[in-house]
Amino acid sequence: MENRFIRADEVAKELAVSKPYAYKLIRRLNDELKAQGMITIAGRISRQYFNERLYGAGKEKE
Repeated sequence: MENRFIRADEVAKELAVSKPYAYKLIRRLNDELKAQGMITIAGRISRQYFNERLYGAGKEKE
C-alpha cells in the first residue's frame, strides 16, 4: 500500500527541484489546506492534494 503522504525528498525527485524548494512547495500547499480548515503535518502533504494542485488530477491513477 502506497503512503497517503508525500515527503520533500519525493517531491524534489518528482519535480526535479532542490529539497529546500520542495519544502517551500509543501509549506505553501499546507497553508492552503489550513485555510480550508484541514489539519496538516509539517514536511508532508497529502499525495492526492499534491496531484490535484500540480497536475489537475481529480484522483491518482492506479
